[in-house]
Amino acid sequence: MKLGEIAEKLACAVEGDASLEITGVAGIEEAQAGELTFLVNRKYRPALETTRASAIILTRDEPRPRMAALRSANPYLDFARAIELFHPTPHYAPSIHPTAVIAESAKIGVGAHIGPYCFVDEDVEIGSHAVLHSFVSIYRGARIGDHFFAHAHACVREDCRLGHRVLLQNGVVVGSDGFGFAREATGRWHKIRQAGTTVVGDDVEIQAHSAIDRATVGETQIGRGTKIDNLVQVGHACKVGEDTLLCGQVGLAGSTNVGSRCILAGQVGAAGHLTIGDGATISSQSGVPGDVPPAAIYSGYPAMDNLAWRKSVAVFNRLPDLQRELRELREEVTHLRSR
Repeated sequence: MKLGEIAEKLACAVEGDASLEITGVAGIEEAQAGELTFLVNRKYRPALETTRASAIILTRDEPRPRMAALRSANPYLDFARAIELFHPTPHYAPSIHPTAVIAESAKIGVGAHIGPYCFVDEDVEIGSHAVLHSFVSIYRGARIGDHFFAHAHACVREDCRLGHRVLLQNGVVVGSDGFGFAREATGRWHKIRQAGTTVVGDDVEIQAHSAIDRATVGETQIGRGTKIDNLVQVGHACKVGEDTLLCGQVGLAGSTNVGSRCILAGQVGAAGHLTIGDGATISSQSGVPGDVPPAAIYSGYPAMDNLAWRKSVAVFNRLPDLQRELRELREEVTHLRSR
């Protein structure tokens, strides 16, 4: 594909030879001749001198490089779009594999691809152009919108509701039982019937082996455009807003409310029955025991304002020295008092 064609598709300005043939895309350190790369992080700027890439996507204010360039307002986004030009999403022809089991009362829209050993239960409704790859289970009463894609071993449990363009990666479970038990007088645990459901908005992606529990009563909710990483646990009756990121191994205990446009980095844990405000960012491995204000950046355990946490960590690292200084001061004061 010519560089000029790529520029036109991405709505970028070309610097250099627009007739240059581009054969693929790659990171700046791995790129070879004929490939297109990008630069966003200044950490990789020295690689501009050594990269073998034939062209690069840059911001509009970046100095002119030694190779052809595409000027972009958002190089990272445009590089993501460039990847799609060379690696389009695989197409699955409409068909139903003979090993698939589909209940007579199920309603599936036009253009569906139902792969090997899939199971669609009674009273399920799935919109048009769905892809159920293989070994996918859709329990009774589930309602799913158009352009649904479920990879192998994904499962949507009974009565859950999913919007349009929802993507489930391998092993995802939507609507699994919430972790609810009541202690009996004997000390045994009595399982609380999880009678609620899970509601997932449009354009949500849930990545491999994550679980979104159904509510005990009411709903667990995942807002439109939210993206959930691998191995994430969303407990019963949680509510997650729109365009939020839950990164790997995040755990939300029951009835946690997470606002819109939040970022919870890897291994963040929320104690439950708390609210994280819109636009908040929680850094990796933080533990959240209470509410977080909107637009705040919190870190550590217990999670606190990021600046306060950084100051605390700086002090923590000096604790042995501070303890020694305090001991010496005490000894000096004791000596002075004894004179």
